[in-house]
Amino acid sequence: MIFNTNRLFLRPVNIEDKASIYKYRSDHETDRYQSSGIHTMDDMDDFFDKISSEINIPGTWFQFAIIERDSNLLIGDIGVHFLETSDNRQVEIGYTLDKNFRGKGYAREALTKIIDYLITHLNKHRIIASIDPENTDSIKLIERIGFRKEAHFVESLFLQGKWVDDVIYAMLAREWGS
Repeated sequence: MIFNTNRLFLRPVNIEDKASIYKYRSDHETDRYQSSGIHTMDDMDDFFDKISSEINIPGTWFQFAIIERDSNLLIGDIGVHFLETSDNRQVEIGYTLDKNFRGKGYAREALTKIIDYLITHLNKHRIIASIDPENTDSIKLIERIGFRKEAHFVESLFLQGKWVDDVIYAMLAREWGS
């Protein structure tokens, strides 16, 4: 399964991507808002152990690699968490982009393609994103795509040795493209 956009292609991550993903996910600036906490290659092993090889399996994460077409470089990834619900129609998305490729519209381009796939092909009803409220760039991005803020939980997550807030953004299928 490969998706093409104007400047990117998206495909499932594979074990050969480990070093490329480690390069940007272990960067302190990138890791600041991440729950994955990747600091060593052993952490990468744990990351890959949690990824499903099949898409749309309730209770699992499926990870897409974001590849820049011109350079063929892996510049980020998008995770889709298929939530365990009675109808299997809700998902959570997460995304990470190498700091050297931010501010160029790549994340928006990639997310738009994956969200469209989730809604139009997998018939998902609701997509959520959990974001650190201090990650204002990510909040701006998700709002531009059309997500709305649903909740702000105070000190609800214990990440990297401290309690942090969590904001939840969501979009319903009927809101997509409106």
